[in-house]
Amino acid sequence: MTQIINSLSEISDRYEALFVDLWGCVHNGVAAIPSAVEALQSYRQRGGAVILVTNAPRSRHEVAKQLDRFGVPQDAWDDIATSGDSARAAMFRGAVGSKVWFMGQDYDLTFFDPLKLIENPVAIQRVPLEEAEGIVCCGPFDPHADPSVNRPQFLLAKTKGLKLLCANPDIVVDRGERREWCAGALAQLYTEMGGESLYFGKPHPPIYDLARARLSKLRKGVPDAGILAIGDGAHTDIDGAMGEDIDSLFISGGLARAETKTTHQPEPAALEAYIQREMINPSFTIGTLR
Repeated sequence: MTQIINSLSEISDRYEALFVDLWGCVHNGVAAIPSAVEALQSYRQRGGAVILVTNAPRSRHEVAKQLDRFGVPQDAWDDIATSGDSARAAMFRGAVGSKVWFMGQDYDLTFFDPLKLIENPVAIQRVPLEEAEGIVCCGPFDPHADPSVNRPQFLLAKTKGLKLLCANPDIVVDRGERREWCAGALAQLYTEMGGESLYFGKPHPPIYDLARARLSKLRKGVPDAGILAIGDGAHTDIDGAMGEDIDSLFISGGLARAETKTTHQPEPAALEAYIQREMINPSFTIGTLR
């Protein structure tokens, strides 16, 4: 059974580095969570390294700008690994062809900015679905509409044999007090309809490879036993940590706050029922990162 802790400092000395989720842990989609910022600042002051590992479908540079707007100071983290960067690399290597149908918001269009690290990148064109060789999905056109509204387009895409590149495997996020659908929900629907979806964020290996690469630039030779993954997503953050065989700290007051009856801390029986139902095994649990 998971161990409920009262603060990160209770266990942080066991780890050289943290892989920390953002939405629901460090910010709520609107503003920074002060206790989380303080916990990460304190950890770094004691010599630990903090890699923010996010399923945001954007580059780390765009995520850094967003953190500034939300009030997350730069001394709370060392580097950022994003699902967007992993997925962009795959796109520019031709994973879904050169002519793509784009799903997402206008602010997601930075996904198509040139990626200098790729040699001989594929020239990507955004085209209508009827002309597309593949789909690039950064999110729904309307984050509050049920994903099923995309069935007609997905039926055509499946018939054409198009692959869907999912830039954000999250199913939902909470923006303040309102829940929104993410690209992962669309990819899940497309797969259920018989299409092929390609994933690059948590819980899938590419983003952890990127996070380790970012960490290795800060300090060499950190073993997996020296890394703690922190997040509120049962099937992104915790499943991902389990798949990578690294310890995890589950933030029960994020996406699962109702199911775990979390106010300051989760209700133990509710937490255990949730863990059993979702078939996850976090090493530790806390209500909010602090």
